[in-house]
Amino acid sequence: MSAPATRASVAAAPVHAVKAWWQAAPFALVFLLFFLIPLALVAMVSLWNFNEYELIPAVTLRNYLSLFEGCASLTDNGDLCVTLNTYLSTFKFCVLVWGITLLVGFSVAYFLAFHVRSSTMQTVLFVLCTVPFWTSNVIRMVSWVPLLGRNGLVNQALMGTGLVNQPVEWLLFSDFSVVLAFVHLYTMFMIVPIFNSMMRIDRSLLEAASDAGASGWQTLWNVVVPLSRTGILIGSIFVITIVMGDFVTIGVMGGQQIASIGKIIQVQTSYLQFPLAAANAMILLAVVLMIIWGLTRLVDIRKEL
Repeated sequence: MSAPATRASVAAAPVHAVKAWWQAAPFALVFLLFFLIPLALVAMVSLWNFNEYELIPAVTLRNYLSLFEGCASLTDNGDLCVTLNTYLSTFKFCVLVWGITLLVGFSVAYFLAFHVRSSTMQTVLFVLCTVPFWTSNVIRMVSWVPLLGRNGLVNQALMGTGLVNQPVEWLLFSDFSVVLAFVHLYTMFMIVPIFNSMMRIDRSLLEAASDAGASGWQTLWNVVVPLSRTGILIGSIFVITIVMGDFVTIGVMGGQQIASIGKIIQVQTSYLQFPLAAANAMILLAVVLMIIWGLTRLVDIRKEL
């Protein structure tokens, strides 16, 4: 390469870098204004003191300490403190919903990607999956009440067939109804990213696995699942973050009888206990980030294997 050409390429490099920064600047500004600054404000308020009438902008760890008051040791009955019990309850729903939505979402995405040959039919079936999103979450939750209630259609059918002698109580306002509503509401968040990942898989890889003598399950586990890990991870992040912070679904489907971290934060804000709510929100954020980090580590380990 001649000397003038070398100097021209070196001079063009900074200009290209400046253009790249200008292209990224609007997204960085949105990220700064709507995520980093509000998060910093929540972290700042979580360190403030407060009383019944005002917020006191003084740095203190009182809010964090009060959340875990009594958690250093078990109570006389061997129970955990309220905060740990609430986190365990929320984590229980998170694990159950994540497992069910992953199973259902992966199955639906696999069927759409590999068993539906026509792109038109794929589009039609995919649109059908989005039909529940045409109404609000509250309407979709309330629609379960006439089905699962004490005098609902399910109980009437069970009693009519003689399977039970009296209405089943745990169908509504219970852990079962909460998990059912979560799965109904958020399975689509698992289907979409997994389907996108599966559509990018080269079909010749499946043919090569079949030619090598792999069974359908072996092809699924050793080819499809590893190549779909990005979609699985993205869908898992969506479901976990939504479920961990949700309070409307648990309040409606749990009959206001089941506690969750999101519900506690909502109650604290309604009583104007903003520093306590902010401290709870920061702890919840840390827990969710640790869960996501654990998922990414599992994906990396699976990739190495």
